[in-house]
Parts: sequence; structure tokens; C-alpha cells
Amino acid sequence: MFWADKIAADAQGYQVVNDSKTPSGRVHVGSLRGVVIHDVIYRALKYAGKSVKFLYGVDDYDALDTVPKYLDQDKFSPYLGFPLCNVPSPEDTASDYAKYFMAEFLEVFEYLGIRPDVYYLRDLYRSGQLNPYIDIFLKNAHLVREAYKEVSKANRPDNWYPFQIICEKCGKIATTEVTNYNSSEVFYTCKPDATNWVQGCGHSAWISPFDGNGKLPWKVEWVAKWDLLGVTLEMAGKDHSQKGGSREVANAICHKVLGKKPPFHSPYEFILVNGTKMSSSKGVGSSAKEIAELFPPELLRFLMLRTQPKTVINFAPNYETITRLFRDYDSLIEKYQTLSATISAKNQLTKDLMPIFYSQLNEEIKAYHPFELSTIISLLQLPHLDIKNEIAKRSSESMNDFDWQVANQKIAVAEKWLQDYADDEEKLVLYFDRVPEKALELDQEQVFYLEKLKETLENIVTWDSEELQTTLFSTAKELNIAQPIAFKAIYLSFMGKERGPKAGALLSYLDKSLVVTRLRDVIKENLSKIDRIYL
Repeated sequence: MFWADKIAADAQGYQVVNDSKTPSGRVHVGSLRGVVIHDVIYRALKYAGKSVKFLYGVDDYDALDTVPKYLDQDKFSPYLGFPLCNVPSPEDTASDYAKYFMAEFLEVFEYLGIRPDVYYLRDLYRSGQLNPYIDIFLKNAHLVREAYKEVSKANRPDNWYPFQIICEKCGKIATTEVTNYNSSEVFYTCKPDATNWVQGCGHSAWISPFDGNGKLPWKVEWVAKWDLLGVTLEMAGKDHSQKGGSREVANAICHKVLGKKPPFHSPYEFILVNGTKMSSSKGVGSSAKEIAELFPPELLRFLMLRTQPKTVINFAPNYETITRLFRDYDSLIEKYQTLSATISAKNQLTKDLMPIFYSQLNEEIKAYHPFELSTIISLLQLPHLDIKNEIAKRSSESMNDFDWQVANQKIAVAEKWLQDYADDEEKLVLYFDRVPEKALELDQEQVFYLEKLKETLENIVTWDSEELQTTLFSTAKELNIAQPIAFKAIYLSFMGKERGPKAGALLSYLDKSLVVTRLRDVIKENLSKIDRIYL
């Protein structure tokens, strides 16, 4: 059974699925993993006939703790330590910083067919909905301190209270410390040494903690949200889910202070970019919006779903990653197409097909005859070819309207990838008018291979990628030459590089006469060089 369907099958009663995000900057693609996971659980619960609501919280009372490198440092540094909703917007398209960056992320939600009920923490605080919880946690501060100590070994002094006031004098929330509560007001100090990244102003006073004057620390706030909103299920990233981590602390607070069972939870792994965890505030990793502009929505959902939640996704928008992603998706579509005659409902899908089922924006998997993205990327770089004519000619099936719709999507992906992401090594540069200099460095074995290959290609009848690929392999095998050595000679002869796209496809993009002539020239130049060496 697919992981989300198992969660849905085990769930009892009305379910409230919750996820949240601190909009500290441009939201990176890694944050989409949690969003898609929660959306799929929500869908699985609906398919299982369970009553369910999907909520998404914006933690906009959190402090601005870093100015992202793509923003004006001079403009935003004075707002370090302020609640995000009290920081000005980078542009006049939004009322504040939090809504500016959240608007971009919510556009990606809509693009991916994800439509939770969105709430903002500022509204929960300012409307007074969290007032009862603020009072409970302040009156039971000793139990909160116990939970921190027992679970994470963090010692809080006896006069530490779980609350942060927005300083009346300087506006910061990150630098304030509450040390007393009299059931209606707290005593706080805005400490100059509270953090190592921003200084408090030193102001101290008694003030009401209610109606938006401050916030609970986020582990405590988490518990308050669960109870206020009736949350029954909330996953969390691996960093929060480790022993002694944030989720375990929150669970303990929930038990100790509220005497209630915390929501169902299971951890999920990170998305890494070249082995590094992404960060919104530090600008590490491609933004969710940028990747949404590259991938069709079904493929972006599939990126998150083809891997089990507890397995790391190492993502980088390079040639190998994106072509494999599309190839894997196409393969599952072909498998579905083969089995579709015997499938009439979701519960008849095999487990390996569930990622593409939940990748759809609706409940329908629509089959098509796939055309490889890698081939489209290569064809687009050959100006002498008409891309659509080549796709039609090379397709294994006659293409219908939906086949063309998918092919046009891939053309758009390939064009954007070549423009914005491909590095020089990944681009296809063919030498049409001369032999590349590196092709003059072949050894005798490689020259021997090209001689035999030229003879064979002169007599070949069918000039297509599969026939050519077979010929390239069989010639190497006949001469007992290792395939990597043989294919390196081909790539060097036409591209001046040691690697390239599928070699048979590469030759099929070119006229037969050009290929044969080029091989003859490469052989001649190398033989001449070899003769000079021995003379």
C-alpha cells in the first residue's frame, strides 16, 4: 500500500491536516516537499471517504533573523529582530514582508493544485484567539521548563516564561525576555545581549501579553495551534523530528500542560541541492517559483513523490537530473497505458503507479506516447532542424493532440533549461565546418574503430537513432574495443568532448554524408599524425 493511503486507512474520525512555513525570504523548492506530502495525505483521506480539512499556517510573527542576500541590506538590516509581518514589503505589491514572500509561494500552491485553508499567525494573536493558551502556558511555565529539560536537556532559569513581547520602544521581538506574570501582565526586558545577530534596546516594562502584543516560543506556539485548530495530523522535517528535537519537546508540552495527545506525526527528509540543505533566508537553493517556471506541475509533484518521504532527495536542475525525472515519469505513464485496460479505479493501481496518480492535478491519469526530453534538448540546439518536424518523424507512434500538448510542454522545459540552467559542458556544440582539435588526439585503437565504423555507415540503409546505436555497439564488439573508448572517439570527432547525448541519436541529427566525411577527415588527420610520430 502507498504510504499516504496507509496513513489514511489508519486514521479514525474527522481529520485536520496542518502544515506551516515561516516566510523569511524567497521560499526554496525544498519547502515544497512538506506541502506536497501534506496535500497527498489530505487527498488520500478524501479518497478513503474520511472527513478532512487541510490547513496551512503562515508563521509571520516569527522574527526576521537574516536579511537574504538578494535584498537591500541597508534597507532591511534595521528590521532585524522584528516580527516578519511588521517588516516592510520589498515591493509595493504587498502590505508587508511576510505577505510579499508568501504570495509568491501561494502562487506555486495554486499551480500545483494545492488549495489549503491558509491562516496567518498575526490574525490568531491579534484577534485574541490565542489569548487562553498564552494564559495557560504562562501560568504553567514551570511545566514548560520541565519539558524542555527532560526532552532536550535545555535548562531554563526559574524566572523564564514562555513568551516574547514586541518591544514597545524598538519594535523587536527576538530580543525580549519575560521574567514574571501576574495573570494580566508580564514583565519583560529588551536585552542588548539576547542574540548574537541583533541587539535589544534595554527597555523594560509591565505589559499585557494578549491581543497581539507578543508571541509564544514556536515549540509552545505549535502546541497552541494544534489545540486551537483541532489538528490531528502534522508531519515534520527530519531536523525537527530527531530525538530531543523540536517535535518531541512540543509533544511533551502538549502532554504536560494540556494533558492531551499530540497529532499524528511522521518525519520526512530534506531536499538537498548538491548535498546542501536549502535555506529560504540564506538564499541557498532554487526558489519554488523558479522551479515551478521550469517544470510542468505534474512533474514538480512527481519530483516530491517518486521518493519515499523518509528518503533524501538530492536535487539540482542539471541535465542528468531533469532528463531522468522526465524519463522516470514517462516510463510510469507507459506502464499505466499498458495496464489501463484492466484498471477501472484507483485501488486497482499497482504501488509503483501511485506517485503518478497523486502527481495529477485532478483524479485522472491521462496517457500519452512519450518523446524523450533528452532528444528534444539536443534537437533544439541544431538550428538546421525543425523541432516539430523532427519530433513527428522520430516518434514511434502517430501523435494525437494530447501527445503534442505534452511534447510542447517538454519543448518549453528544454528551452528554459538551456537558457537558464545549462552550463557549457551540458550544451551540445557540434563542429559542422572543421575537425575539433581534440579529435586529433585519438589513439590507434580508436582510429581503427572509426575506420571500420565509416565503412559500415557508408552502406547502412536506415539512418535512424536506434539503427545507428546498434551499429555503434556492434562495431565496437566486433573489434573487441571497450565501448567507452569507442564512443569517446565519436564524441571527440563531432563535439570535441569526451561525452555527449546518446551517440546513435547524435549521428541521426546529421546528414549521412556529413558523418561519413567527418569520420574520413578525422581518420586521415590522425593517421598523418601517427605516421609523423613513427618517422
